[in-house]
This record gives sequence, C-alpha cells and structure tokens, in this order.
Amino acid sequence: MTDAVTADLLALARRTAIEAGQLAHRRRAEGVQIAASKSSPEDVVTNADREVEALIRTRLADARAGDGFYGEESEATVGSSGLTWVVDPIDGTVNYLYGIPHYAISIAVVEGEPEPATWTTLAGVVVNPPLGEVYTAAVGQGAFLGDRRLQVNTGVPLSLALAGTGFGYEAQRRLWQAAVVQGLISEVRDIRRMGAAALDLCSVAAGRLDIYYERGLHLWDHAAGALIAREAGAQVGAFGDDAEGIDLLIAAAPDLYTQFEPRLLEIFSRLAG
Repeated sequence: MTDAVTADLLALARRTAIEAGQLAHRRRAEGVQIAASKSSPEDVVTNADREVEALIRTRLADARAGDGFYGEESEATVGSSGLTWVVDPIDGTVNYLYGIPHYAISIAVVEGEPEPATWTTLAGVVVNPPLGEVYTAAVGQGAFLGDRRLQVNTGVPLSLALAGTGFGYEAQRRLWQAAVVQGLISEVRDIRRMGAAALDLCSVAAGRLDIYYERGLHLWDHAAGALIAREAGAQVGAFGDDAEGIDLLIAAAPDLYTQFEPRLLEIFSRLAG
C-alpha cells in the first residue's frame, strides 16, 4: 500500500469520524434513548449508536464500495478490495448514556482478515466529541492529537506508572477483573477506569496513562486505538508473542511493558488457581 493511498484512507476516516462525532454529540444533547440490551441488562445500545454506525457505513461505502465493513451494531460484510473498515460508532456507550463526556467514535481500516494476529492496520482515527479531540495515525507515519505528534512516556518504573483498565458487563467477569486490580494496586502509582477503551489507548499514546490493559475487548474497541498507541511508540500485545485481542490487550512503552507483563501474568495465573 503506497503512502498516498494510506493518506487518502486516513483522510476519509478522519472526516467521517468527525461528522459521526458531531451527530453523536447532537443526539446526546437531544436526549438518549436505550434501544436494546446486548450481553447483559447492563450492556446497552442506544438509538444513537445505530444511527451513527449507519452514517459511517454509508459514507465509507459511498467513497469505497469495494471495501468490507466490520462494525459493532450491524452485520459484517466482506469486500473485494482486501481492506476492511473496523468501526465502533460510540465507544463508551454507558458514559454516553449518563452524559459523562468521555466517549469516542473509532474508525480503522485494516488490510487482511479482521483479526489482529493477521491484519495490518493502515489508518485509524478516534474522536472524542465532547472535547473536540481528534487522534489520528497511519502506519509508519506517527500518531497525532490534532497537529501535535504523540509520544508515549518512557523511563517510567512500574511503581510510578499510572495504569488504566476496563471492566466487562457481566458480574462474574467484573469480580475477576476487580481481583486483578487488587493484585496490582500496590504495584503501580494508581489505576484509572474511565470506560472507553479507544480513548484509553489514545491516552497511552498521549502520555496521559503509562499502561493500559484489559481483557474482553472486541476488535472494534481497539483497532484504531492500538495503531495510534503503536505509532506513538507503545508496545501493544498480550502475553508472550500473542497479539492483542479478546483474551488480553496490554499497551505501554516497551521498557515498561517488559516490567508489567510478567507481573500481570503472575496475577492471572494465581487467580486461575
């Protein structure tokens, strides 16, 4: 893929995400309605989630009819170009529902099957509409917040690292994740749980977090954010040589990653019994 084509893909993702963010922000101001529950009563989808995804899908299809689409709220389709758009229309839906100004539109375009172990993410955009922040990255070209180039924090010892994580919607999973936090809380500076994985990954890129880890993320949660973190200098993966995915995602500067990953593995192993 040439740099010019990648730049065009990034530009399309950026303008689409900004337009989608404006729609989400407008619908939030008008009042949010729950459309349905998904994995549990706590895991909701709003009418705005569906409307925003429909807008994104239409804009991308109009511009690139041969591409595939893999979104959170609609049926996946396979394209003929070898490229797939991986989309979370509103990441942080519960924040959105409650009016907490920490949610995002996440759009990535990947080459290959929609699977982190095999795909190449070419471009990604994450927009936080309440703050007007636009994070962007293209493979090999760095990560940016607006016009500012991003760089992860380096040289941070684990004991002084600010970590971010997230919890699932099912009660048993949350209990397990809380036990992991209990095992880590004395090992790091502090732990934050802000409720939007895409923005947490961008926070690592921007130096607002030193580490982010979570288990149970879907592809649309991290496709764009993981690229942005990587292009800012983060190592993104799981245990050993595993790729990031639903089992685990870790993002941190490489020197901190090597301190954190074995400690997290030790805690996981202990909890597994």
